[in-house]
Amino acid sequence: MQLLNALPYAAVVTGALLLAGPTMAQDSEILVGHLADYTGPTAFVGKQYGAGVADAFKQINADGGINGAKVKLDTVDYGYKVPEAIALYKKWVGQGMVALLGWGTADTEALISFVTRDKIPTISASYSAHLTDPLGRNPNTKSRTPYNFFYGPSYSDACRALVQWASEEARAKGIDKPIFVHTGDNHPYPNAPKEACAAYAKELGMTVANPVVVPLAPGDFKAQCLTVKQSGANYVYMGNLGGSVVSLVKSCNTVGVDATYMGNPWAGDYLTVEAAEAKGLIFPSSTPFFGAEVPGMALVKTIVENGTGLVGSRPTHHYIRGVCSAYYMKEAMEWAAANGGITGANIRDGMYQKADWVPKGLEGVCSPSTWTKEDHRGLLQVTINSGSVEGGRAVIKEIATITLPRRDDWLGQ
Repeated sequence: MQLLNALPYAAVVTGALLLAGPTMAQDSEILVGHLADYTGPTAFVGKQYGAGVADAFKQINADGGINGAKVKLDTVDYGYKVPEAIALYKKWVGQGMVALLGWGTADTEALISFVTRDKIPTISASYSAHLTDPLGRNPNTKSRTPYNFFYGPSYSDACRALVQWASEEARAKGIDKPIFVHTGDNHPYPNAPKEACAAYAKELGMTVANPVVVPLAPGDFKAQCLTVKQSGANYVYMGNLGGSVVSLVKSCNTVGVDATYMGNPWAGDYLTVEAAEAKGLIFPSSTPFFGAEVPGMALVKTIVENGTGLVGSRPTHHYIRGVCSAYYMKEAMEWAAANGGITGANIRDGMYQKADWVPKGLEGVCSPSTWTKEDHRGLLQVTINSGSVEGGRAVIKEIATITLPRRDDWLGQ
């Protein structure tokens, strides 16, 4: 995959521009940093989501930008390396960056103090619940995150929805004490929901087995699968993605594990289902799949057609989440332009202006979301899907929709 490092930023946004309102000069550019993983360990989904963000801003600029000002989206493949992400962030801030489209959990959490200090609103592709408590209201919250946002349910809430579905399915099957096990690398991304999800599984009456460490890189996981088998697990949560998920499913099938596999928001799509030759891979989503008959799919198709061509003609729903993230940022920037100028603080405040918010033109694509100054859990509705290979192609069916309660003890957790 070719690196998409943008050319050096040529038009540094000046203080006068940042304070300008809707009368901003037509030839002005607004610097937005974009961390993408096209070659690192999460590239399997990174090149889908990253392209969704990049293609969306290309279309936004084609449609007039932000009140006539073009967005200078500096997309850099940072290879999922935290030091590289921090170095890029510092460079962009020095060049006048006003907002950031982030990627991984480790780098997003490492940047919390930076984006808070510098007032850089960040919409990441990390759905760590640790990013959802802007004021630190929950005494168990690690850090206040007033400038961190993401589109979709958190990893914790997605996993809670999965175990709620699993407990109900187990009851219907007559399984008295279903056993749940978390698998994933010892890394901030797979670990993000581990404690929260295990606690809710226990609350629902499930037995929680010891977590099993599975590397993020693909490999032979028969040893890990034997541990899963010995635990008697009925439901296996997979905190990794892509090749690692494929390897785990295939390895566990080889050693005779009889369980239902449940993936995090990045662990399920038609590519993974087909590669794993899956039968009933359960995974959450927050958008319809490409080609769905909803009004906003017309804009998504236009974005694909006019885009960079990195995802071909059949992007996954990870691409669509990237599109939604870009358009939420776009509308927050438009509000900022009309209410004091495009500054980080104003863009952040723009994220609070609408309830049940769907970006214009993406109706039926982006789920109605609400962020407030006290709570950055934008979406608590989780669609649960089952994916299986039939005739060599993935067939994905929606099997449940779960709306979780907005519990105070879950804020930031």
